[in-house]
Amino acid sequence: MPVATGAVIAAIVEELAPLELAEPWDNPGWQLGDPRAPVEKVLLCLDVGREVVKEAGQKGAQLILTHHPLFFKGMKSLRVDTPQGALAAELLRLGIGVYAAHTNLDRARLGVSDALAKILGLESTEVLVPAEERYYKLVVFVPVEHVEAVREALGAAGAGWIGNYSHCTFGVEGTGTFLPLEGTSPYIGRQGVLERVREVRLETVVPSALVEKAVRAMLEVHPYEEVAYDLYPLANRFKPSLGLGRVGVLTEAVPLRNFAGRVREALGLGAVRWAGEEGRPVRRVAVCGGAGGELWKEALAARADVLVTGDVSYHTARDMLAAGLAFVDAGHFGTERAVLPLLKELLARALEERGLAVDLLLSEGEKDPFKYAV
Repeated sequence: MPVATGAVIAAIVEELAPLELAEPWDNPGWQLGDPRAPVEKVLLCLDVGREVVKEAGQKGAQLILTHHPLFFKGMKSLRVDTPQGALAAELLRLGIGVYAAHTNLDRARLGVSDALAKILGLESTEVLVPAEERYYKLVVFVPVEHVEAVREALGAAGAGWIGNYSHCTFGVEGTGTFLPLEGTSPYIGRQGVLERVREVRLETVVPSALVEKAVRAMLEVHPYEEVAYDLYPLANRFKPSLGLGRVGVLTEAVPLRNFAGRVREALGLGAVRWAGEEGRPVRRVAVCGGAGGELWKEALAARADVLVTGDVSYHTARDMLAAGLAFVDAGHFGTERAVLPLLKELLARALEERGLAVDLLLSEGEKDPFKYAV
């Protein structure tokens, strides 16, 4: 089985979390190392610290895939007598690359907040703060016996999402004609003879960030040597699937105190901070991994009973409570760590589809820097 390179793994991550979704102040993408280098092991983590670098070296990882960038701002010097410079020097000495997926992963479909919502058992989830998302209509003409293969490939590539429905397509049958010229190797027909084929006009919608991936997936399974397809920009405003935070519902309401305990257990934490009337029924829940306290007004507008996030400040907490919104602060580390198992699963699936052998490891060395009294 072939071995991947860092560039291949980065391309997969960017299909899952396109860089265009990142905040302007952010610095996702390649941080350090040679994208051309072969990669057999990847260590997934939230932060690149001394413990993670040591763990990556001991486990033989060639790449660290981190949520928080190693370099947030532009650097004017790289000195090994500073903590950051010493880490960079050690990584270079060990031949370990670093790639970051930060606010782009926060906003992505199946990103940080989707992972958090899934762990907490939320259903019928929607985006809390939608990102601007342009869509295209993809139309392709397929011989009838290959329609299902093309339809499935498009759906697996992320095309056909409308709200909480995936694999949305429409097809109508007709007759396609073509005349293979000299130098062609047609799947159907012969050179110099006009061919008529029963085809289906298959159409679906694709977000702009996934157009390249969807077209590539469609071309890989389409039988024709030259595939006829069209892309049309759309003015439609679909129910957003990208953006910060999610809001969903529990299968049944539970008291706030019990819900806070459920969050603590689901995230494997020693303790959480929470505030609100302890017996208040909680059914509709807003979540945002990381420091999402400032989204409390959006959570309130979405009719959430409670906001689950991290790093809630004193004054933000007071404002939330005054407005009638409860909150559970499960910490920055606790709410974002939830994405790593999901990211590992999505990466493993994409690598397997490409026939690539890469060992994906979740960091066991990094810990929440804060201690919580129980």
